[in-house]
Amino acid sequence: MKAIIRHKYGSPDVLQLEEIEKPIPKDDEVLVKIHAASLNALDWRFLKADPFLIRFDSGLLKPKNKILGLDLSGTVENTGKDAKRFKPGDAVFADILDLRGGALAEYVAIPERMLVPKPENLTFEEAAVVPLVGITAMQALLKQARVRPGQKILIYGASGGLGTLVVQLASALGANVTAVCSSRNVGLVRSLGADHVIDYSNTEFDQIEEPFGGQYDLILAINGYQPIASFKQALRPGGKYILIGGTVKAYFQAKLQGSKSSKSDQKSLGVLEDIVDRTSLLEALTGFLDTRTVVPVIDRRFPFTEVAEAFAYVGQGHAQGKVAITFN
Repeated sequence: MKAIIRHKYGSPDVLQLEEIEKPIPKDDEVLVKIHAASLNALDWRFLKADPFLIRFDSGLLKPKNKILGLDLSGTVENTGKDAKRFKPGDAVFADILDLRGGALAEYVAIPERMLVPKPENLTFEEAAVVPLVGITAMQALLKQARVRPGQKILIYGASGGLGTLVVQLASALGANVTAVCSSRNVGLVRSLGADHVIDYSNTEFDQIEEPFGGQYDLILAINGYQPIASFKQALRPGGKYILIGGTVKAYFQAKLQGSKSSKSDQKSLGVLEDIVDRTSLLEALTGFLDTRTVVPVIDRRFPFTEVAEAFAYVGQGHAQGKVAITFN
């Protein structure tokens, strides 16, 4: 089979299309023929090993898993003897973050527990862009923040792969959503259900006046590059701030501030918690996908043979929604 291989960390130039042996599923695994995959900001970080701390998990000197790709959709080819939930021909999709990659290949063998039936009303490309960001959105809004109807939520970084899903899901849960994005993305974000949109190109975050400042029950910092003090000022007493993405500095700042949350105003500051059961969150999200309450947003589609170009595009950081990889 063909796969996109990298033998070292680096730029998209290290990616090579190679012929490798087709995997054989273990007893508890399913062999999936991949029809589509997608790229996330996290895939870019795994490619570059940036930040350096990634190497302690993915391989210090060179990557342990030479095949990138954390999201996939496809059909079951065959199964191991203990895998009973799926049969050949079943359409599935999956998040394989726990494997640290493997989706940028024609086939992948993965534990059956990671697979979820693909929603029938989604194309393979639409299904492939959902898993990682969908699970993250469900964790942040339902598990960690426990969003309730009527709550006021600020989403900073609302136009990317995760942001476009968070805006839709928060709106579906009945929240009043304020989204922050650049000028070119205002129309997109508003169309996804945001009640208010702040164009950060024209407004400094720490200069936002009422009705935007100081009122939020929840702030999700998907691109948490602003000082955490600015976000804290935008929270109401009892409000919660969750950092999902951003710089290493922002991460450690949020961790430190979270351990010293103010008792006087009861404002909670922290980062996205570890996700315990990723598959169950993806299964729960399919209810929103089945009804088209949440619709995947695809910026561009690249053929499997142009994965390096797709990575270069993702690395620019300006994609509206997700980038899909299509297989013939």
